[in-house]
Amino acid sequence: MGASDIVVILFLVTLGAVAVFALVSKKRIEDRRHDPDATKSTLSEDKSSTGKPADV
Repeated sequence: MGASDIVVILFLVTLGAVAVFALVSKKRIEDRRHDPDATKSTLSEDKSSTGKPADV
């Protein structure tokens, strides 16, 4: 196993980890979008921009 093999393995592991992180984040966002009781963002049209942020 040479250095190029290690680089390829590290690349694939990193790519897989980033893909899993992205899919989990997307699922959480979609679940929150479809939840009518979720706190609205201060960037939404129907929420005051001076209110408490949703993610705090």
